[in-house]
Amino acid sequence: MTDVPLIRISGIRKAFGAQAVLDGVSLDVRSGEAVALLGGNGAGKTTLLKIVATIMRPTAGAATVAGHDCARAAETVRRLVGFAGHGAWVYDELTARENLRFWSTLDGGASPDETLTAALAAVDLERAAGARVRTFSAGMKRRLSLARLTLRPARVLLLDEPFSGLDQRARKWLEGYLEAFKLRGGALLMVTHSLGRELGVADRIAVLAGGRISLDTPRAGLADDDVQRLYAAHVEDPV
Repeated sequence: MTDVPLIRISGIRKAFGAQAVLDGVSLDVRSGEAVALLGGNGAGKTTLLKIVATIMRPTAGAATVAGHDCARAAETVRRLVGFAGHGAWVYDELTARENLRFWSTLDGGASPDETLTAALAAVDLERAAGARVRTFSAGMKRRLSLARLTLRPARVLLLDEPFSGLDQRARKWLEGYLEAFKLRGGALLMVTHSLGRELGVADRIAVLAGGRISLDTPRAGLADDDVQRLYAAHVEDPV
């Protein structure tokens, strides 16, 4: 891990009408590092991810990826970022392979068949490659959406509840994939409601409350009870 801030969030403010959801958020994520972003419902976690992913523009402040401004250089940033939202975002009437081919085309060029096959195999969906996604379980749809991350190299991953709906085998695969991504020098910002096993991949834990980062602490050495205690002390609506 180096000190290079692949993700830099500086004084981000986001208001919807008169309501400020984010009110001066600052956070860095370095190369080789994973940060788990925690917070109560409505704290603005997903909004912050969408700003870094160039899906949403901030009201004030700035976010950069590898030095590129997420608002002013959105196309460049999108080529550096892999984003998986909370929903599966799959097309039910397409097959699993057709979904991946469609996504890769949107990313700038259709991936070769062997790349699509490898992506499906990575999430244990190779045998379902030709099946319509409408026949998939919720967990299979989630795995298909995560397969998209493997289609092209990214320097930054932005994940919203990535472990939601996954069985133990898929969870293990994702943990391994994210650890390998960090070892290659990638930066990961992950939103999660879980305070348990899912935090194992995180190097730091940040809590978003009151529109700002109320806690930013290393994950190493913290037991699950410690995480629960810190979360309860720094979030407005503890769980």
